[in-house]
Amino acid sequence: MKKYDVVAIGELNVDLILNGIKGSVEIGKEIFANDMLLTLGSSTAIFAANVSSLGSKTAFVGMIGKDSFGQLVKDSLVSKGVSTDFIIETEKYATGVTVGMSYGEERAMVTYQGPMDVMTFDDIDKSVFEQTKHIHISSVFFQAGLKHDLVKILKYATEKGITTSLDVQWDPSEKWDFDYNAILPYVTVFMPNETEITLLTHSESLDEAIEKVKPLINICVIKQGNKGSILLQKGSESVFLTSFLNTQVVDAIGAGDSFNSGFIYQFVKGGSPKECQRFGNLMGAINTTSAGGTGAFASKEAVVQLAQEKFSQTITL
Repeated sequence: MKKYDVVAIGELNVDLILNGIKGSVEIGKEIFANDMLLTLGSSTAIFAANVSSLGSKTAFVGMIGKDSFGQLVKDSLVSKGVSTDFIIETEKYATGVTVGMSYGEERAMVTYQGPMDVMTFDDIDKSVFEQTKHIHISSVFFQAGLKHDLVKILKYATEKGITTSLDVQWDPSEKWDFDYNAILPYVTVFMPNETEITLLTHSESLDEAIEKVKPLINICVIKQGNKGSILLQKGSESVFLTSFLNTQVVDAIGAGDSFNSGFIYQFVKGGSPKECQRFGNLMGAINTTSAGGTGAFASKEAVVQLAQEKFSQTITL
């Protein structure tokens, strides 16, 4: 028996989210927002908090500064039941911050990376690989040290018999220098969205990107926002599954991470890929009913209630 179902390895920061913005931001001008939220941020942390809220025993590996935002990060993870025993604290950098400006389902963001950019495989306590069933990694383009060591980490996990998942997310430099031929064979569940997989494979279309990754993947699920998702498996036909549509979106920040949490929650329980895909779609939709990436995942009971009231879905957690 392993101590953890899931260990998330990746970036940690706080999110300062501005909602209800009146107009577009322009240099030299100031505008107002109707609402502000300071909360746990970062793709990997949102994933970890939400998969823990669903019931997976979860721990986090990441690096933060020794400051008030770092304490907020730790306290937020602990409040969600996520172990912070493997988090590294440094005095060299301030904890990362993302300022998010939300416009309905669209958003613009500015991030200070801080310590998330410098953590490498050498910084990770290797005993974590002995204590978990699954490792999830996200936002590799925000983490130069982690990205450099990605094959090393995934290969080490594979050698330990651990399943893995990867969501590369957006590349702020837009270079998309990602060696998918070397990386994807070590990934159990690859979780990009349709734009990301097209760009990182340097393809002209989603269909072209799919053909490029098909020989390399084990399981791949491609997120398509409010359209739904596409499931790919080696040797099988692709499966498109429509979304659970929320007509009253509060914001979509963290929706992809919540999809990931739902998919991996079912995956570590032994669910079939199709069951995982459906649950991922539902968790992504539930995310959009509250502000911030973790707002809708206050508790198991809250998620069950939202599934029933907003989407007429009866679930058991």
